[in-house]
Amino acid sequence: MKRLIAIVEDEPAIRDNYAAAFTREGYAVRTYSNRAQAISAFAARLPDLAIIDISLEEEPEGGFELCRRLRALSAELPIIFLTARDSELDAVSGLRLGADDFLTKDLSLPHLLARVNALFRRVDALRRPETPGEIMRRGPLTLDTERMQAQWDARVVLLSLTEFWIVHALARHPGHVRNRQQLMDAANVVLDDNTITSHVKRIRRKFQSIDPEFDAVQTVYGMGYRWVE
Repeated sequence: MKRLIAIVEDEPAIRDNYAAAFTREGYAVRTYSNRAQAISAFAARLPDLAIIDISLEEEPEGGFELCRRLRALSAELPIIFLTARDSELDAVSGLRLGADDFLTKDLSLPHLLARVNALFRRVDALRRPETPGEIMRRGPLTLDTERMQAQWDARVVLLSLTEFWIVHALARHPGHVRNRQQLMDAANVVLDDNTITSHVKRIRRKFQSIDPEFDAVQTVYGMGYRWVE
């Protein structure tokens, strides 16, 4: 069965161009011009990946609200913001809402396809652990790579794909420092230092919402981050 990509974009020419490119690549594609259309469709069936613009028709930040709704429906669904707005604030806001990548529309189609294919490879890698049913345990942390689920003290922590992969990379070798480039490589994304920092802060907040004393992700200033037990 073909993977389904949803494109939420209010400019018809851009929307059709992306749709044609992904169709040629072998994906099934559904397109929507506004938030209401997309929410109605997603309530019936979630796509395998969503590409969302920030500004949607009369809603300057409709894409942000759509991302919130999608994250409420699924913690693991890959979400990419693809927008003409390239401010750092927009990028950080999108990542804080749980998006896995933030790209600007000046990106070439081959590059966009490569980023989407990379996200799907990451999904496949997480669902195909090195050992069937692999469970990683680090103290109160449990990572189920087959189900892409994180738990802390037996309570589920809802992480996005990027967040899950960053935690996995850190917890795999406790005490070892991982710099930002290594975390980007592990998560199979290309982000600047500030957006990696935003992801780490979001990870901490999610764990701290369950355990206010959580401090397993430590910053090693000037170097990166490490997981401590």
